[in-house]
Amino acid sequence: MEKREWKVCVTGGGSFIGSYLVNKLLQKGYIVHATLRSLKDAKTGILRGFPEAKEKLVLFEADLYSPHQFEAAIQGCDFVFHVATPLNHEPGSSQYKNTVEAALAGSKTIFMSCLRSGTVKRLIYTASVLSSSPLKEDGTAFKDFVDETCWTPLNDSLSYVYHDDHHKDYTYSKTLTEKEMLSYNNNENGCGGLEVVTIPCGLIGGDTIQSFASGSIAVCLSLITGNSETYKSLKFLESLLGKVPLVHIDDVCEAHIFCMENSSMKGRFLCASSYVSIAEIAGYYIQHYPEFNVKQEYVEGKKVDVKWGSTKLCEKGFVYKYDTKKILDDTIECARRIGYL
Repeated sequence: MEKREWKVCVTGGGSFIGSYLVNKLLQKGYIVHATLRSLKDAKTGILRGFPEAKEKLVLFEADLYSPHQFEAAIQGCDFVFHVATPLNHEPGSSQYKNTVEAALAGSKTIFMSCLRSGTVKRLIYTASVLSSSPLKEDGTAFKDFVDETCWTPLNDSLSYVYHDDHHKDYTYSKTLTEKEMLSYNNNENGCGGLEVVTIPCGLIGGDTIQSFASGSIAVCLSLITGNSETYKSLKFLESLLGKVPLVHIDDVCEAHIFCMENSSMKGRFLCASSYVSIAEIAGYYIQHYPEFNVKQEYVEGKKVDVKWGSTKLCEKGFVYKYDTKKILDDTIECARRIGYL
């Protein structure tokens, strides 16, 4: 089949990454099945407003808390992008006790739907760099590099700095689910030729199709807004990873499509174009955006000598288009446009 005849599914199509990815796929001529938790959501209008949507977009209602609902969207597809992830637990759920259980069960069901379809060639899972901490198992020190061999130690006895229950649940959820997804590549019973790719993404900045600032954009701008909650998330990320892996939303979506369009690809590929400290981000804001009066104390953070050592995506031929400067500039421009700044 010609690439443009491929039919692809995007779970979580109304999300920050999902909506941007759906738009890119449509622009490239693919037929897209996208899922949303509710077709009555305002995000539905955004997706249906894309230029190619009338001819090439089909929307489905599906919720990770009822994962069997994804079956219809996956049927007949050649590739599946699993972007959806539960951020907050549904307290009324009797099926799962937390988001970790919901994410794991949902991902397993989606994988089985891909397998049953008989058409899906590759399942691409949107993971988080939170799963890739270079912390040693005892939490006392960092390894020298962050790369695909790094896994965040899920040890209840460790006290991660700046974390709360939400950070902990999300880190456990993304780490355990990614490991589960990758295990299917080594399934002794075979996966019928179905390949699994995971893409742990860094902190995502840049633009948005949504009318509001996503959580990651808010974290990128926390040094400007002074919001204590989003700043705590930024500090948590740095304390877990040594520094902050940054990546532009456009590069994230291009990386996903790159992992689809390659003839054969499976395994884990970290996705970030720069690896900087909070102090470096603050310094850039102070120098180039003095009107925001970023606190000088943000520049005085301690320095950790951990390097970004992941080159797997680039070795495959992927090229990042956005550096630190462009990521931060585009994030500020976007936030101004949507009225967040």
